[in-house]
Amino acid sequence: MALANDYNSVMSRKGEIMKKSVGIDYESFESGSIAFDYEKMMRETGYTLEEMQNIQRSVHVGNTPVIELRNITALARKCAKPGYGARIFIKDEASNPSGSFKARRAANSVYHAKRLGFKGVVTATSGNYGAAVASQAAMAGLKCIVVQECYDSKGVGQPEIIEKARKCEALGAEVVQLSVGPELFYKFLLLLEETGYFNASLYTPFGIAGVETLGYEIAMQFREKFGKDPDAVICTNAGGGNLTGTARGLIKAGAATKVIAASVNLSGLHMAADSQFNKKSFTTGHTGFGMPFTTWPDRSDVPRSAARPLRYMDRYVTITQGDVFYMTEALASLEGLEKGPAGNTSLAAAFAIAQEMPEDQKIIVQETEYTGAGKHVQPQLTFARSNGIEVCFGDPADEVPGKNILLPLHPSLIKATEQDLDHMRRSLIKTAVNTFKVKPTEGDIAFLAEDTNSCEEFVRETLASL
Repeated sequence: MALANDYNSVMSRKGEIMKKSVGIDYESFESGSIAFDYEKMMRETGYTLEEMQNIQRSVHVGNTPVIELRNITALARKCAKPGYGARIFIKDEASNPSGSFKARRAANSVYHAKRLGFKGVVTATSGNYGAAVASQAAMAGLKCIVVQECYDSKGVGQPEIIEKARKCEALGAEVVQLSVGPELFYKFLLLLEETGYFNASLYTPFGIAGVETLGYEIAMQFREKFGKDPDAVICTNAGGGNLTGTARGLIKAGAATKVIAASVNLSGLHMAADSQFNKKSFTTGHTGFGMPFTTWPDRSDVPRSAARPLRYMDRYVTITQGDVFYMTEALASLEGLEKGPAGNTSLAAAFAIAQEMPEDQKIIVQETEYTGAGKHVQPQLTFARSNGIEVCFGDPADEVPGKNILLPLHPSLIKATEQDLDHMRRSLIKTAVNTFKVKPTEGDIAFLAEDTNSCEEFVRETLASL
């Protein structure tokens, strides 16, 4: 008997579809309440660090260079008080086969899919991960479908997303382009069920574990070059897998370094609102993903997300659209390096944060991405103007997302705005209680303390205030 394919019927089967397409029995990690065994999930369904390194090495992923940005560091020191201005480095992940760090996630996911006997992989993403999965699937001889949220209801697509679709298709993937809204997850589930392909989700344990090699490499490369760990690592934060995997790799290396999250401030714009979809000049690395996924990671397309960034971040800062566009141009004109906006989000934050740090300290932006026709500054700004957004020079502090983009009149105006981590921690605890609708057990309290990188006393105080 054929299964009903209407929206409600498909959504009612999502748990069954996910279990079959991922090959993980998530119930085996559950406690029956809020808590689940996160480390057991990562340990039993993932790979050892050495195994991940071998998998990635076999498909030309990883061992990417660390590059010092001497000219941008010099500019930061001109804006800083005497004796300040940490040395700024980037980890050049654009040298991976698909042009971003997400090749690390894809390498492990595709390897796992082939190991389990799947004939193809499906992923839902508008970003670089689609190209990464397509690239790795091509190497593994597997079919690949990329489901992409691309257009608003008028059929207008963002230049950066359309650029990424071209890359996915060039690498042999079938790209299914959809308009913004709930149809994305519905179509994704339907394709998984119809094809029987593997769900190469961004949020599975083996996908997140694949990024651990990045954090580990950073520590090893800095120790080899300088005899010490970097003082700070800045990660562009969207769904949280980038920061989570990098931080876990640093921990496995025994690194003593601060982990700082950075997102583009798009406050006031809803990531799934049709009317606001094309008001955003950034398709990832912005607060529309970064904030909700930080405060509730299990909103992802698997029952329990392995990306849990609040466990690992020491700071969370935001910068503006204008800041990122400015630093993208500065990187090209001062360092001769042309990179896409995702890594340059962290670079803009690093430029500001480096000025808080003494000259003898080192800060690294842990990823770069490829750039292309639709990802350049000019197409993005032209698209913004066509959507009624004013683009001009000014103080980025006055920028209003969806209304204007203010390119800084002077680099000293680039500032990293601190976000309240305690507020996010309380938000996660509140959401957990409201979602599971249980009285938290002692195990739940211990879990929430770990999930928020706080302590049990903080969790109890938050629960008492609800």
